[in-house]
Amino acid sequence: MPLVSRSLVTAACSALALCAALTGCAPQAEEKGASGEAGASGSCTSGTLPTEVPGKLTVGTDKPAYAPWFADDEPSNGKGFESAVAYAVAEELGYARDAVLWQHTPFNSAFAPGAKKFDFDINQVSISEERKRAVAFSSGYYDVRQAVVALASSKAARARSVADLKDVKLGAQVGTTSLDFIEDLVKPAERPAVYQRNDFAKTALKTGQVDAIVVDLPTAFYITGAEVPEAEVVGQFPGSAAKPEQFGLVLDKQSTLVSCVSGAVDALRKDGTLAALEKKWLSDAVDAPVLK
Repeated sequence: MPLVSRSLVTAACSALALCAALTGCAPQAEEKGASGEAGASGSCTSGTLPTEVPGKLTVGTDKPAYAPWFADDEPSNGKGFESAVAYAVAEELGYARDAVLWQHTPFNSAFAPGAKKFDFDINQVSISEERKRAVAFSSGYYDVRQAVVALASSKAARARSVADLKDVKLGAQVGTTSLDFIEDLVKPAERPAVYQRNDFAKTALKTGQVDAIVVDLPTAFYITGAEVPEAEVVGQFPGSAAKPEQFGLVLDKQSTLVSCVSGAVDALRKDGTLAALEKKWLSDAVDAPVLK
C-alpha cells in the first residue's frame, strides 16, 4: 500500500510538472504596448482599433478653428487643409466620415502631459523632441515655414534679414514654434509679447502694440489677404533642408494607434493626396522672401 501511494504521488507530481512546463511554454496573447503597434496582429482595420469610442475615430482640435486650416470655424465640414487631412486619414484607416467625432482641445492641452480623450489631434502642432517627451506624433503631414507679418507702415515691414528684426517689438502665440523662432533665432533686444491665441496677437498687430507677429506661412498669407489687409508678409525664416519643421498628428504618449496613424499619413503622402490637399487649401501660401 505505501508503495502504491508513493507511485501515485510520483506520477501525479510528474504530470503536474509536465503541465506546468507546457503552460509556461504555451504561446500567450500579446498585450498592446506603447510602441505604436496596433496589437499582436498588426491590423489597422477599422473596428479592430482600440479607439476612445468603439467603432468611431475621435479627432481633437482647438476652437476657434482658423482658416486656411479649417473653414467657417467648423472642423467637421471637411473644408480647410487640416479638416480635409483628418478625414483622409480616417478614410485610410477605414472610418467613414460619419464615424469621425470632433472634440474641442485647446492648443496647449493637446501636447501637454497627461491622458488624452482623443485618438489624434490635428492643430498645426510642430513635431519636436521636447513635445515627444509628453506625447506621441504621427509622421509629418505638412512641411512648414515660419513667417513675419507686419503692418505696411511699420518699421518691421522694411526688414530684409533676421538681424533687421532685433530692434522691433515682436509677438507670437504661447507654446508655438513661432515663439521659439523669435527667442532662439531672432533674439530681439526687447522681450517678445506672448499671447494665448493667434487672434489676440493679430489684434495687437492691428492696434500697434507690436511691430510684427510670427506665424506659419499659410496663416501669414491668410492674415494679410483676409483679416488684416493693411499688413504684409515681410518674409519667411529659412528652413532646414535636412530636417524641416513639420506638423504632426498628436497622440497620447501610450497610444497603440501611432503606427497605424503614421502608416495612413505615409500612404497619403506617397499617393499624392497630401500634395493635392495642400494645393487646394493652401494655394495662397506662395513663396515669400527668405530672411537670412
